[in-house]
Amino acid sequence: MIRLNILLEDTVLKIFISLLLFFICISCGIRNKEYAENVLPYSEFPQEKELKGEVIELDTALFRCPFRIRVEGDKAIVMDLHGIDYYAHLFQYPSFRYLSSFGRRGDSPTEMLSIENVRFYNHQVWTLDANKRELTRLGFSSSGDSLLRDEAVTLGEDILRPLDFAIYNDTSFIIPDYSGENRICLINRDGQLINKTGTIPTVKKKALQNARPALAQAWRSFLDYNPHNGVLAMVTQLGEVLEVYNLKDSTSVVRIGENGEPEFKISDGYGIPTGIMGFSDVQVTDSAIYAVFHGTTFKEIVKQNGRLLDGGKYIYVFSLKGEPLCKYVLDHYIYGIWVDEVSKTIVATDVNNNQPIVRFRYG
Repeated sequence: MIRLNILLEDTVLKIFISLLLFFICISCGIRNKEYAENVLPYSEFPQEKELKGEVIELDTALFRCPFRIRVEGDKAIVMDLHGIDYYAHLFQYPSFRYLSSFGRRGDSPTEMLSIENVRFYNHQVWTLDANKRELTRLGFSSSGDSLLRDEAVTLGEDILRPLDFAIYNDTSFIIPDYSGENRICLINRDGQLINKTGTIPTVKKKALQNARPALAQAWRSFLDYNPHNGVLAMVTQLGEVLEVYNLKDSTSVVRIGENGEPEFKISDGYGIPTGIMGFSDVQVTDSAIYAVFHGTTFKEIVKQNGRLLDGGKYIYVFSLKGEPLCKYVLDHYIYGIWVDEVSKTIVATDVNNNQPIVRFRYG
């Protein structure tokens, strides 16, 4: 009987050790892939909450693909990725009464060929046109109900395919580096490169050595910078990766979710996505990082052949150090967000709805 008890104890101990090793292997999975020390996994959020959206009724039909939304004071801008006549529209906030449109589509010197993002800064507005390789500054009219073009900055030829931007300070911008050599570029007000920093945090060393432009395409990221705390956040359009750079103390951390880093295959020098649609927007507030997450596989997108609703139904909230805080599950599929932590409000764009502006209350 004693021998049987000893055998049972040995068996239980072996099972316990096996389970312990199993969980250690899971928790160290990223480490086994030889990531850098500042690359950390995440899989769960301490909190998960459902949010119900309130559709804001607009008094005019303007949009084909409402993508980004930005708010400052009593003004809101909604960016239309595929606008017919204009790429952006100005509204009164919070009523969303239409005021005017700007960023006329066309190929004349004062028109735009594309729009990648729009930013408020010091009561002015900046836009990025990747096809013209141009940043444009606009100022408000005396009546405050329209925006007028004040300045255009042509980007240097050594800046490859500028697909997003953030304003660093009065004299410089931050743009992702799509050469694959670094992660971000610092650009001066003349559009010239000041320096580059960071590297793509991938374990695909062969791609990093032999196919950097394709790797950089796969790692396309959306970014935001908050000058109050010095935090720059980048989220990948493919896969599930958040990068956090504190530009005040020069520290950084990379958080990789369960879906891993961007997956792709190389065809004719281009990176073809094979994994999931990841993030579509990010905002760094004074206290946290908010990001819209999709999580839909490309296999499912192809299988549904256009029947899937477009966008993400999750907003992930991280600390300014990249720690998971909360996962919001939405009743709408959205692309862009603007977060007001004072009023506990998130305003978002829904490309699936004829009334594309949705307001969520949280907290």
